[in-house]
Amino acid sequence: MKAENPSPSRIPEALSWRGKVASHLALERNVTAASAAVFLLMMGEELWKKFLPKYLEALGASPLVIGLFGTAKDFFDAIYQYPGGWIADRIGRRRAFLVFLALACVGYTVYLFSPAWPFVFVGLGFAMAWNSMASPAVFAVIGDALPREKRAMGFTFQSFLKRIPMAIAPLIGGILIAKNGVTNGIKIGLLITVGLALMTTFIVRRINIPIIAGETLGIKKVWQSFHRALKRLLISDIIIRTCEGLAEVLIVLYVTNISRLSLAQYGALVAVQMVTSMLVYLPAGKIADRIGRKPFVIITFFCFAMFPLAVVMAKSFALLVVAFIIGGLREIGEPSRKAMIVDFAAPHLRARTVGLYYLLRSLTITPAAAIGGVLWTVSPPTPFIAAGLIGLVGTVVFALTVEERYAS
Repeated sequence: MKAENPSPSRIPEALSWRGKVASHLALERNVTAASAAVFLLMMGEELWKKFLPKYLEALGASPLVIGLFGTAKDFFDAIYQYPGGWIADRIGRRRAFLVFLALACVGYTVYLFSPAWPFVFVGLGFAMAWNSMASPAVFAVIGDALPREKRAMGFTFQSFLKRIPMAIAPLIGGILIAKNGVTNGIKIGLLITVGLALMTTFIVRRINIPIIAGETLGIKKVWQSFHRALKRLLISDIIIRTCEGLAEVLIVLYVTNISRLSLAQYGALVAVQMVTSMLVYLPAGKIADRIGRKPFVIITFFCFAMFPLAVVMAKSFALLVVAFIIGGLREIGEPSRKAMIVDFAAPHLRARTVGLYYLLRSLTITPAAAIGGVLWTVSPPTPFIAAGLIGLVGTVVFALTVEERYAS
């Protein structure tokens, strides 16, 4: 007996269900491809990224040098943003992603074969090409492909997918290090990352967004195109990221050297942080598109201030879990903040606007990690306390200066 043909009436129903899910999650093809590329490469990077300070330490670096490494990271993050946006606007999103992937692979290879800590600084200059140069292109893809009312959800989906490897990979990386030692464990992670980067090139080729023609403008004109609310957001964001920069690169040292936890336990804490982020992303993104974005950004900034304070106040593993849950809540308003940046950007300047925003932000906060390293020499809790106080200032500045009508 022949199998019955599917009921014609049920096929549209199934397609309609899938369409509703895709619409709810802003699963446009180009957004999905860009998000998948970020996901795959981060699955490799997060195997070792959180442990790089320990890698530097194993190669002979002091806490001050590790602080300088954080400053170098912020510096590269700053100077790469605008060129990344310019490249993405000029040659297109897909080709730009391929260029950034190639440069990052050079950096991973330098990390892999570094005989001493100065070589890690050289590798950083290449490896940051993906994180920093590609960031404006990812923003631009979401801005290009989705209408305004879907962008917060688009960033939510991208951020949610991005946090899955940030939750899983540090656990795997911690196990690799526990079994093979810091140096060999990180090198195994780097080999895996190179392989995943090659796989990512096939995903990136699926992105198909036409180059938007427009007037060729210099960096000064791009700055002049910034809405005043975007400039105010930038000021508060700089203060908040100074808070983050003072302590972020030192957290693994504090948890392992001062709180006396193992690297595997630290990996578990990072996983707690990322799972927390993932749990709040989807509802926060959906609600923000409906009621406005300002409350979520305020919560984010407040948690940035509380995280370093909670780390130094924690006297047990259980309290550190609470601290890292607060760290995860830092992400509750990130899709909203990113959507605000894209909303204010002209379509033909979208990637460059994002690039200039992050150039100015990262360049301003570049000294923060080095200052944190100096404050560590005073006493390990000092950079964390200073970070918390600065974060509270940034929260107040945003709440008082960015009007609700520009954050909706």
